[in-house]
Amino acid sequence: MLGESARAAGYRLIVRDEVASTMEEARRALGEGDPGRLWIVAKSQNAGRGRHGRHWGSPPGNLYASLLLVAPCEPALAPQLGFVAGLALHDAAAAVTGLSHPALALKWPNDLLIGGAKTSGLLLEGENRAGRFNVVIGIGVNVASAPEGTPYPAAHLSAHAADATVECLLAALSDAWHQRFSAWSLPGGFGPTRAAWLERAAYLGETITMRLPEGPVSGRFLGLDASGRLELEAEAGRRLIDAGDLYFGAAKPASQDRG
Repeated sequence: MLGESARAAGYRLIVRDEVASTMEEARRALGEGDPGRLWIVAKSQNAGRGRHGRHWGSPPGNLYASLLLVAPCEPALAPQLGFVAGLALHDAAAAVTGLSHPALALKWPNDLLIGGAKTSGLLLEGENRAGRFNVVIGIGVNVASAPEGTPYPAAHLSAHAADATVECLLAALSDAWHQRFSAWSLPGGFGPTRAAWLERAAYLGETITMRLPEGPVSGRFLGLDASGRLELEAEAGRRLIDAGDLYFGAAKPASQDRG
């Protein structure tokens, strides 16, 4: 199921019928000495999770994947991999559905939207082990179905491309990741990555609300700074935000964020 260029670059794939979490499977592989560049995909999960430990529903027919990277970068640069993964996911979804921006858009910091509805999310976790910094990127994509009863609109790929499958999405995603990660790894690579992400951003220039530890803050979404922090023009002035839940209008913060 991996794409041709991903396989040629040394990426490998493990497919499981059911696991507790592909993130945990990736951590287990790391503990067993896996060299990385490993995709782990499950047909279903019984303990999937997203950001802040939130539960991630995992019905069959959707993509549940984690990518293990061993020593991909310095710890300080690891958050940038979320933008790399987001671009790869956008590339893959565009290839499968034929959609493009603004119908297909990236919501800071970690969601893919179709028509403003959440279709996918990302989760990055890093850890130091044996003197190396390693990263696991979890990706959940609604391919065959979308959850119901969520506090936000949700969409799935097959509603826009009847022949969309986990297999074709993973092939496109693994190739797109290899290409985007290779470009990011070049000297100064985050500059083009940042520019490409902003070209596909949702709600750029519009009023948004960020849920932060000190409470919600509203303002105009100006863009990203040179390190990937969100730039917000709030009533009290310009703010740079490292992390938070972003939501719009009457929508409430998502309870099933994958990343």
